[in-house]
Amino acid sequence: MFCRTKLTLAAAFAACLGGPAMAADLSPAYNDPPAFQWSGAYVGVHGGTAFTRMPNPFAGRNGWSGGVQAGYNIQTGPAVFGAELEGSYLGGAEHNVEGGKIKEKWRAAAKAKAGLAFDQTLVFGTAGIAMTTFDKAGGVRDTDSRKLGYLVGAGVEQAFAGGLSAKIEYDYIRTPNVETRSAFGNAKTDIGSQELKAGINYRF
Repeated sequence: MFCRTKLTLAAAFAACLGGPAMAADLSPAYNDPPAFQWSGAYVGVHGGTAFTRMPNPFAGRNGWSGGVQAGYNIQTGPAVFGAELEGSYLGGAEHNVEGGKIKEKWRAAAKAKAGLAFDQTLVFGTAGIAMTTFDKAGGVRDTDSRKLGYLVGAGVEQAFAGGLSAKIEYDYIRTPNVETRSAFGNAKTDIGSQELKAGINYRF
């Protein structure tokens, strides 16, 4: 009788010890929410100013710019790589050349991007090629209508809910050997252009 009582007490004690462990096993496991992902395609619009030199990008010789962009990002850990196509109207930003002035009208660019993601914030650099359309202005009789150059830039982008993100970006565009014809004859000039713009993207 005494041995049977001891066995009963031991079984009850074991059940008390095992109860919390079993309850813990049955409770749902907690998982951290997944980190934000920049991977995927996007489209968007941008607007800003196209200007010729610092320090004042809003001077009268400059033009207001606006356009569209589309691209694709791939994220590996915190690193983000991507490619983007962009088209912009430049509003007639003027450049001094021998014998007068020329102005920018349109630009198309193909860019590679690389950056670091800090959750929903992306800091990136960009580089690529840019095709700029020029038009004659004061004193210039004719100029190259389209000319290929290169582009480098940097920016920061902040993501929000619903697939939306907003960015600020600065680009420097160098277009070599733009030919102009004026009363002083023919000349070739390297044109340095700059853009400061804000944009909105929709990611899907």
